[in-house]
Amino acid sequence: MGGAAGLGLGTSPGALRALSRLTGPTPVSRAPAPLKLLVLGGTRFLGPALVEYAMARGHTVTLFNRGQSNPGLFPNVEKLQGDRDAKDGYASLGGARTWDVVVDVPTTLPRWVNGAADALAKKTNHYLFISTISVFRDYSQPGIDENGPLHAAGDPLAERMGQTAETQYGPLKVRCEMLARERFGANVTIVRPGLIVGPGDLSDRFSYWPVRIEKGGDVLAPGTPDDPTQYVDVRDLGEWVVRLAEQRVFGTFNATGPNQPTTISEMLHGIKAVTTTGARFTWVPAEFLAQQQVRPWSDMPVWVPPVGDSTGFMRIDCSKAYAAGLTFRPLADTARDTLAWYHTRPPAQQATLRAGLAPERERAVLEAWRAVKR
Repeated sequence: MGGAAGLGLGTSPGALRALSRLTGPTPVSRAPAPLKLLVLGGTRFLGPALVEYAMARGHTVTLFNRGQSNPGLFPNVEKLQGDRDAKDGYASLGGARTWDVVVDVPTTLPRWVNGAADALAKKTNHYLFISTISVFRDYSQPGIDENGPLHAAGDPLAERMGQTAETQYGPLKVRCEMLARERFGANVTIVRPGLIVGPGDLSDRFSYWPVRIEKGGDVLAPGTPDDPTQYVDVRDLGEWVVRLAEQRVFGTFNATGPNQPTTISEMLHGIKAVTTTGARFTWVPAEFLAQQQVRPWSDMPVWVPPVGDSTGFMRIDCSKAYAAGLTFRPLADTARDTLAWYHTRPPAQQATLRAGLAPERERAVLEAWRAVKR
């Protein structure tokens, strides 16, 4: 159950432009003091959200990436090209240039943190690393704060994310956090998002619900209406990251929400409120879903049954982030904008979501549940 931050999922330039036309611009005030920001990555999902906000705040942004994902984004932003897997991959960052803040968005491999430190430790006084709540090894208790138990640190020399204990997503992120502190010193900010949602998320781990509810009819709803859930809109997260940079806030922060306890029923009914199709929810117990091999998180997105080892997975303590200014837009805005973005996607993507149940599978499980009740 990895966090979405590590997926690096894309957003096409056309989709971003279409979404902008659908939702309209939101006025943004200028920052008191403009910064020079270097964003490692910056063209997929979270990257565009924070880059757009940083530019609106009046900051000068430079992007460093391979130039392969959405190269048409941000035509007026300076782009430095480099491959962090290559021996001389950071060459374009050489010379006497410096940046006020370096934001490292897509990094999973520890050697990428080391490479960034070799190239940039003397060129910035603030390194901001996007981690994940998947660094925690024990979700059996609710209220895990930033000092919760972590996985054993992963392989510092891992060539790729794998399936062994030393190369899995969570342990590798733990190692990345350790290296960030070791290599960049005290001026480090580590942000640990939970599930990142909203327009641009090709994982469909939230999109499934607005899309499914918009279609109407009987909707399979998982567990009980009171099961907890947590998520963060990509734009809220990106904007907060920029504000942390502006205010030179250091430290480690869990970062998911909303900032009030939220149930799966509140989320699903909140999404339904932006549609007009009159969907009806049929709540199916977690035990029956397990018997039907319906998996939490992937088949039933944004939901994990709050029992056993997963009791606290959707009850992460993010009070430190809330105190540091993390805010949340209304669920209605996230749901509406996600649907608007979904309808800009190519027909093939609209027809086959990457998460959730296929229609025929959902119908079969609902019929099996009705048979049990009869």
